[in-house]
This record gives sequence, C-alpha cells and structure tokens, in this order.
Amino acid sequence: MKRTIFLGVVFTTVMVLVLPFVGGGGPSFLAPANAATTAVSAASGLNAATAPTTATSPVVATTITTDTTPTVLAAAAQAINVAVSAEATLTVDSEHFAQKPVPKPLPPVTAAGRASGTEERRAVLAAQGLSCPGNVGGSTGGAPGRVSGGGVQGTTSDDLASFAAAYNAIRVANCLYPVPMANIRYDSCMEDRLFWMAEDPSTDPASAWGHIGSQRSDGVPSYGCDGNLAGGSGNSGATVAQKWWNSTSHRNSLYRPSITGPVNGVCIYFAMTHGGVPNEPYSFTRAAARWGGC
Repeated sequence: MKRTIFLGVVFTTVMVLVLPFVGGGGPSFLAPANAATTAVSAASGLNAATAPTTATSPVVATTITTDTTPTVLAAAAQAINVAVSAEATLTVDSEHFAQKPVPKPLPPVTAAGRASGTEERRAVLAAQGLSCPGNVGGSTGGAPGRVSGGGVQGTTSDDLASFAAAYNAIRVANCLYPVPMANIRYDSCMEDRLFWMAEDPSTDPASAWGHIGSQRSDGVPSYGCDGNLAGGSGNSGATVAQKWWNSTSHRNSLYRPSITGPVNGVCIYFAMTHGGVPNEPYSFTRAAARWGGC
C-alpha cells in the first residue's frame, strides 16, 4: 500500500515538473502569461480570420496591442465628431430660434427726417425697449368733388385718400403716431380760396398764388381760408404730402414732429383743385392743408 502511494506521488511530480518543458501543456509558471494575440496589420489584406495566433491565458494580460492604422483612426475620429456634433445640437435651441420673430427693418432716415428728429425719437423708444408706432387702418370720409362757378374741378375722394395715406406713411416712417384716417378730412373753406386762385384770368399760374394777402389780376377780393400751400403740374395728394414734409416750415406746421405722443384728437384738413382759367389743364393742381382740432 505504501509502495502504491509512493509511486503515485512520483508520477504526479513528474507530470507537474517535466511536462511544461516538453510542450503542448500551456505556459510555464516561470514565464509571464500573455493574453495578447499576434498583431496583424490591417494593411495586409484584412485577413485577420486566417492569421496565426498564440495560445493565451484567459485570465492574466501583461500587454495590450493598440491598432493605430489610418483606417481605424479615421473611424474613431468620425465617431468622436458625431458624438460632439450630437451634443452640440442638443445644447442649441434651434427650434425656438426658428420661432423668434425677425425684427422688421426700419425705413431709412431722409434728410428731412434727420432734421425733424427721427433718429432721436427711435433712440428714446429703443432705450425703453419699445418700437416706433405702427400705421392705422380705416378710410377717409370722402370729398364731394364740387366744381367752381368758373368750371374748376374741386377735391375728389381719391385726392383725399391719396393725401391721407401718404401723410400717415410719412409720420410712421419717422416715428410719429399716425392720425386716425377718419380725422383726415375735406375742408370746403380752404377749397374756396383755391378756387379763387384758380379762377384768376391771368395766364400766369402764380398770379394769385400765396397766403392771405395775395392779389388777383382782376382785383377780385380774396375769400376762403388759408392753409399750407403746394401745387404744380402733375401733383397728387401724395406728392403734396411729401412736399410739405420736406419743407421745414410746412413740416412744423402740418406734421408737428415735436408732438411725440398719440394724436387721436387731432384733425388734418385738406383740399385740392384741378386746372384753372383760362387754360390750365386738369393735371395742374393747387392744394392746401392745415392741422387743427376735431
């Protein structure tokens, strides 16, 4: 029995100490284990499946081989870029950027606008987080389109509407409150004086032209009411509104740029004639307008 045990111990010792040096039994305990495979270059045809490998221990690793081939590095860089791009996308509120209103560009300021203080009015409102007033809707009350005793055509509804639209557009462009459209009205008294001028028998269109105190060539005394005057060939309600804005004295009288608040209680009165005696064409106009209460 003791002999059998002795033979078993000898056999076991031989198996443990000798077989590792014979081969085929795995790594020697005298050498470090290596869990890495033999490196295979991707440039060799990507035949990793058929490349020889070294038997390894599944437990201990002392060396790690990193594949630094251009293909692998490019793929890694692309993956990083995608991740960074996705993160940046999540941190940018692109949805609400698209929903934010785009500020409407302001009209350019003309020389008359600068002289009236348009830029200063804009700056004052901007400092308060406000913007200039917007325009108003509505329509004017119209005009009768009467004809004078001498055959001169008086104010038409189109004349009044053209003037009102241009007048308020100029005000809004220069950061002034618009006048309610119903408050821009035809005025028969100013029209009477325009008729008086147009019926001057002189062939000089400027013969009786002017404010109260001007004289007619035939000596007929003046009648009607005065106002800011403008006129000439080819003029309309819109063009005379612009002429009055461009003139400092008429701008201060008819537009009142020093009044920066609402003007709901203001009325603007207007009249226009077409043609004149003895031979002025319909396209030759005379116009008058004034600022007043309603």
